[in-house]
Amino acid sequence: MSDNKVILVTGAGRGMGVDIARAALDAGHRVVATARNAGKVTSTLGEHENLLAVALDVTDPASVQTAVDAAVARFGRIDVLINNAGNFYAGFFEEITPEDFRAQIETNLFGPLHVTRAVLPVLRAQRSGVVVTISSTGGLIGQEFCTAYSASKFALEGFMESLTPEVAPFGISTMVVEPGFFRTDLLTPESTNYAASSIPDYAERTEQTVAAWKGMNGQQGGDPAKLAAALIGLATSAQPPVRWVAGADAVAAVEQKARDLLAQVDAHRDLSSSLAHANA
Repeated sequence: MSDNKVILVTGAGRGMGVDIARAALDAGHRVVATARNAGKVTSTLGEHENLLAVALDVTDPASVQTAVDAAVARFGRIDVLINNAGNFYAGFFEEITPEDFRAQIETNLFGPLHVTRAVLPVLRAQRSGVVVTISSTGGLIGQEFCTAYSASKFALEGFMESLTPEVAPFGISTMVVEPGFFRTDLLTPESTNYAASSIPDYAERTEQTVAAWKGMNGQQGGDPAKLAAALIGLATSAQPPVRWVAGADAVAAVEQKARDLLAQVDAHRDLSSSLAHANA
């Protein structure tokens, strides 16, 4: 691929997607910035000769295909897909409605699946390209109040990890990004839906957690502009990393998870190793 790439970014109407699209433009790349409302992209990023703003709803496969077709019609190719669009249904599992849990999976898992499915034929025909998916430390580490979100992100991690060897023979790389806490729109009312408190046993913890997270909004330590610039640099490099843990807090959390996993394996190593069939 040349130094100048064609980069398709989902969820580019606000939040991290805007930072990613802007970083790509600043680096001299051509950008297909998508959102449910393409007008939000233009109003935020302005007019630019290297920018194509396209309407795309990640939960609507027809909308996704139309956007991909528009990208190829305008720029002739797609070099990097960045699956960024997502949202957050927060709450204790028993209080999240089945409909909201399903909606979380539809956006955070099936959304990237729809977009990736539409883009892969383009990348295969080129025999080159990179599929980047924004996951989360919540895709590696579960915590209370995040059952729906982590379920969607854990599934996304498994999808990407399994996709990697499938598309490697076609010159296509994959990269999954696990950010920690960055000052994005994730905890704003536009992105976060809190389950209604309905079970007394959870009431106090729900009140405390919601208050803490609302207080954290806008105070997170990570700078999304720095994350976006680094992401674009890695995604357009000769060898993008298969996994990128982004943020000092994320590094510390993932290192602890790795230690915990090894300790859990070791705790019952003898029992686990004694389960072979007698005739094996």
